Amino acid sequence: MNPLRRVGVGVLGAVLLFLLGPFVVIALAGLSAGETLAFPPQGLSLRWVVAVFGMENFRASFWLSLWLGVGSTALALLLGVPAAYGLARYRVPGREAVRTVLIAPLIVPGIIVGLALLRHVMIPLDLGVTWALVLAHTVLVVPYAVRVVTASLDNLRPDVEEAAVLLGATRLQTFFRVVLPNIRGGIMAAFILGFVTSFNQVPVSLFLTGPGITTLPIDMLTSMEFVYDPSIAALSTLMALLSIAIVAVAERALGLSRYM
Repeated sequence: MNPLRRVGVGVLGAVLLFLLGPFVVIALAGLSAGETLAFPPQGLSLRWVVAVFGMENFRASFWLSLWLGVGSTALALLLGVPAAYGLARYRVPGREAVRTVLIAPLIVPGIIVGLALLRHVMIPLDLGVTWALVLAHTVLVVPYAVRVVTASLDNLRPDVEEAAVLLGATRLQTFFRVVLPNIRGGIMAAFILGFVTSFNQVPVSLFLTGPGITTLPIDMLTSMEFVYDPSIAALSTLMALLSIAIVAVAERALGLSRYM
């Protein structure tokens, strides 16, 4: 083998080990037959994977995270699609500054975003925990909606819209009958990315959850302080597999990498 190729293969293997090693450790720990969280596992069993589905607190927080992911992503798309269209098709004053502001939630650490929303939005407006979480997750997902939909709009030639207008369609009709059908792949890609981001969100949700209203990642984090059995590892594995499956299906069906 060529020495340079050998080095490249070695570096690639090291990178894969670094990225996948922790997941393999957690997955094997979740399949442990023992009573405590440990690696290497004390035998292999699906008992803790099965046990996770019977834990009421995890079921409740899972449904909250699912509802939150779908709802906040839908709201983000309602805001992000028109914003992306305006940025892509019109000469908006300070367009680059607007784009920078829109990606700010991706740049600013989540802890700061969560603390700011708690201190300056949730407490002054006396928002309930659920609505505060919806607002926070929507803010976090909007940048994905804008960037992904903008990339999709850049691939749609503007003269297609002009042709529809010349044939008698109004701008609004053109948007709904020409633009949206042609960018539906980008919209679906934005929805999937936003949902995965919301579902797995920890730093922001940590500041906004309250008694009886907790997302699944925060519930898992709290449980780790008191529970030392492999159920957390089993649940972590299931969440990772769910996220991987969603992204893999999206990549195969929509070509997700085209919009990133």
